[in-house]
Amino acid sequence: MKAESRKRRNLCLAVTAALVIALVLIVVILAFTVFKPKRPVDIVDSITIQEMHVGLNVAKLVVDLNITLGIEVSIKNPNHFGFKYSESNALLNYRGQLVGEAPIPAGEISASGTEKINVSLTIMANRLLSNSQLFSDYVAGSLPLSTSITISGKVSILGLIHVNAVSASSCDFALSVANKTVEHKVCRYKTKLN
Repeated sequence: MKAESRKRRNLCLAVTAALVIALVLIVVILAFTVFKPKRPVDIVDSITIQEMHVGLNVAKLVVDLNITLGIEVSIKNPNHFGFKYSESNALLNYRGQLVGEAPIPAGEISASGTEKINVSLTIMANRLLSNSQLFSDYVAGSLPLSTSITISGKVSILGLIHVNAVSASSCDFALSVANKTVEHKVCRYKTKLN
């Protein structure tokens, strides 16, 4: 009687262990195939001028400047799980020199979701005015600028596996002084998983 009950107990333990191992294998296989982490993508939808005042003081050969840009960015999470990203910054450069910065608050994007973020970048006039090429660009009627945004975060698969993900975008464009418009926008996008 004892031998038979031991056999049943061992058989139950073996079947339970086999089921647990099979379940773990199925979860791991699904995590790396169907639910494989994908890179989030941030796309600059638009760059607009919210405020622009540019004037020229010919007597002093000085440009008077006040410019605020509105940038709309879409962050798309193609994963079957949420993407949580940390605080970041949108940067504005003029001929390689940082002339504006705006914070992007931390957030979370649901599975297969997209979040739109609006950022206002005000040009730091003192930094821009110190550049010797500003006067010639103003006379030519166009200010070459570029923005860069990097979003870093994690995709959590079933709360067990955490994958770091980074998405970056940069756009080169020109501000038309006469028309007060954004022209010649060219954007590049990079993503990577760790």
